[in-house]
Amino acid sequence: MTEPAPIRGLWCATLTPLGRDGGVDHARLAALVRELLAKGVAGIVPFGTTGEGPSFSVAERCEGLDALLAAGIAPDRLLAATGCAALSDTVALTRHALKTGCPRCLILPPFFWKNLTDEAVFRYYSMLIDTVGDTRLRVYLYHIPQLSAVPIRPEVVARLAAAYPGIIAGVKDSGGDFEHTAGLLRRVPQLSVLVGHESHLPRLMRAGGAGTICGIANLFPDLIAALLKPDVPPDDETRVRMFLDIVLRYPFVPAFKAIRAAQTGDPAWLAPRPPLLPLAADEQTTLLAALHSAGFGIVPERSQ
Repeated sequence: MTEPAPIRGLWCATLTPLGRDGGVDHARLAALVRELLAKGVAGIVPFGTTGEGPSFSVAERCEGLDALLAAGIAPDRLLAATGCAALSDTVALTRHALKTGCPRCLILPPFFWKNLTDEAVFRYYSMLIDTVGDTRLRVYLYHIPQLSAVPIRPEVVARLAAAYPGIIAGVKDSGGDFEHTAGLLRRVPQLSVLVGHESHLPRLMRAGGAGTICGIANLFPDLIAALLKPDVPPDDETRVRMFLDIVLRYPFVPAFKAIRAAQTGDPAWLAPRPPLLPLAADEQTTLLAALHSAGFGIVPERSQ
């Protein structure tokens, strides 16, 4: 296993397609990943938030990573999402990623118990790293408190980075609060700081950040790639905000899947994993019509 480069640029948190049995459709997922890489996406994150990761078992997530590697996806194009509610499950997924040659892991904090102290968050990651016990590991901390309800504050990140230099490699900040992102850039400038909130990407890049791990790249990678450029056209920033304004009127994973189904003409993309529900037919029509009217090239009739 070679030393993994720090993650930079455009990475995609991939959607997870399902088969008729409700399991992961490995062939369809591999096809999506190959398509994204061919369009210039630097790498992908399977089973993150956009990929409904917490809704899949440890075994399913291991099988999903194995299937992508077997399909010819290079390990250096993968960031394995290994965070679970149980520490033992996170350890198992992280060890599996390392065993398969994927040392970079995106790791949620424990997300069932709320109101955890900074000390509890630090000790969780410390115990995880010590238990895995592999110096090849590269941890990308995943801050998404609106879903996890467990923030990873810049002070905790700095403490972890000092305790585990090299192993703590970066942060995905999906909190949507740029003051938190700016705090990370100040406290841990040696780490790869990436945003999940796409509209913050130009501001991040101007401040010296590393890039993004995001969901919109499943659908419009070129639009997000434009935000990485030093001189971002104002129209591109406006289009991203317009897209989010339309899509976030709905549960975002079912909405993204509805858009993917419309783009490909493949209704198999519509199904999310329980407890999420697919958009109702009228919601699909309204969503796709709004995107079509906004100039996103979506033809509403294709989803029917």
